[in-house]
Amino acid sequence: MMISTKGRYALRLMLDLAVYDTGEPVSIKDVAGRQDISEKYLEQIISILNKAGFVRSIRGPQGGYMLKRKPEEYTVGMILRLTEGNLAPVSCVGEDSTECERKPECVTVYVWEKLNDAINDVVDNITLADLVEWQREKADEYVI
Repeated sequence: MMISTKGRYALRLMLDLAVYDTGEPVSIKDVAGRQDISEKYLEQIISILNKAGFVRSIRGPQGGYMLKRKPEEYTVGMILRLTEGNLAPVSCVGEDSTECERKPECVTVYVWEKLNDAINDVVDNITLADLVEWQREKADEYVI
């Protein structure tokens, strides 16, 4: 399973909104500059996040976007599933699994189920707040 740029950039966008939360909206232009991502691509992604209720849009000259909830209320899994869909490594396991006629005698399905469980365990137990903390720790490493 490969996470697409949409999923990776959505996570970076949400992290940027959390890190730069001053109580004022953050412009997509500012995020695009800091993250070195196309503004047009971020506009497509923010639209998905906005429709899902992950962010709040503020219109006007000083407008932009803010997280709708606290960073600890978002998991990496929530963000990736919104943009990527099912995170299962193969189609025969996971929430939206397809029926496979070989599944009753297939032993490799155990590998895929364990891998799926491991992926979900990781992404569902890391919050946006964790990423903010790790980002700040990483920034502190470079202080002279």
